[in-house]
Amino acid sequence: MDGMAHATEDSLIPVASYARTSQDTPQGDARGVRHQHRINERRAREHGCVVVATYTDNARNATKDDRERPGFDHLLADLHRGHAFTAGPLRGVVAVADDRLYRRPEDLVRFMAALTSAPGRVYVDRDGMRDPYSKACLLQGVDSLQEALAEGKMRSRRLQDWHWSRAMDGLPHSGPRPFGWQEDRQTLHAVESELVRKAIEHRVTGGSMGHVAREWDALGVTGTRGGRPNPQTVTQIITAPRVYGFRANRGELLIDPDAGKPLIGAWQAIVTPERWVEVCSTFSAGSLYMHRGPLSPRLTDRKAGPKYLVSGFLRCGECDQLMGGGKSSRSRKSPYNYMCASGRGCGRCAISGPLVEEAVEMLLFPTDGQGRVRLPEPMRQRWLSGEMEFEEKRKVIASVFTHLVIRPGKKGCGIWDHSRVVPVWKWADRVEAAGPAA
Repeated sequence: MDGMAHATEDSLIPVASYARTSQDTPQGDARGVRHQHRINERRAREHGCVVVATYTDNARNATKDDRERPGFDHLLADLHRGHAFTAGPLRGVVAVADDRLYRRPEDLVRFMAALTSAPGRVYVDRDGMRDPYSKACLLQGVDSLQEALAEGKMRSRRLQDWHWSRAMDGLPHSGPRPFGWQEDRQTLHAVESELVRKAIEHRVTGGSMGHVAREWDALGVTGTRGGRPNPQTVTQIITAPRVYGFRANRGELLIDPDAGKPLIGAWQAIVTPERWVEVCSTFSAGSLYMHRGPLSPRLTDRKAGPKYLVSGFLRCGECDQLMGGGKSSRSRKSPYNYMCASGRGCGRCAISGPLVEEAVEMLLFPTDGQGRVRLPEPMRQRWLSGEMEFEEKRKVIASVFTHLVIRPGKKGCGIWDHSRVVPVWKWADRVEAAGPAA
């Protein structure tokens, strides 16, 4: 294993232990990842290594590309750096199996690039110590990836079939309790169902969802997961087929094969089925429950997803609510702004869109090279040259920042103030206290 690190009688090879589970135990005690780290420590000792740093992703799926794995991202950053902040140098990785580290081709490439970014690295798994620089190790990784992909597809098909079969029996979904029903998902919740019924009547008579959202918020109403009501969630609730007794699955209304009519669910409806068409006709195509989400067809040619680079990452410095983007007709320099919407937030904070994105770029790629994070040089070149696509830029932002706080501006100030953009870094305990953009 040329180029690999070797343990001596006086020292052991310092390695990082990585553990991941897709789901936590019902008790929420992270037992699975603890067991993996214990196994990793034993295997490290057996092969002349010592675990000096641990990286954990508990209850984190590695199959879907929209799932964040902060532990994995932190491991790769430290491997590129060659050093764990408090533990010292890193010269390898130990994991119980390849599929704990990667289940997608992109993650395999990222992991191997980080692991072999410096000479003398090792990789330890259930089969022992492997040479990450060898062709055999790479082929073994590809084989493990193919097995993981096949297993993931099989599980996905089984799960989809299970949900479809339940839906065809008219049974409610197995997710969180829907707003308007009790925990059994069949009996109406007296207060919530009445709120939904009134919201439907309000909409049919020409009312707005913003008015309903503000009214619910004033009453202290929250969603079944604790979120505050907003026009989007209210729209989703009142256009959901289950409100009218219908059963849907994966964005499609299910049809009874015998009767040729929409399938009726085994729960109490809030209003009559005839009301559904009437309510849906008041909304524009593409905004309804049946046409939402990545798995659902859309009625328009408009591509779903954020329009502005940092949408979903900004929080108001006054009320801590998310800020949305919108066009501006008042300034040529700022064709769009990010704003804290009144009703959902305080409505008192707004900032130029280009200003924010310029500040984010300065935080990611400081001109003096002395920023809080050090991203790979090829990434910096692709970003600054314009070669990096919109979605990839958002993934870079998501991998570095938890969110960014926008401080209130000064009225009448005619210059751009980058210090209004205050980053909240991921793994803040590993990074020195962050200040505003320079």
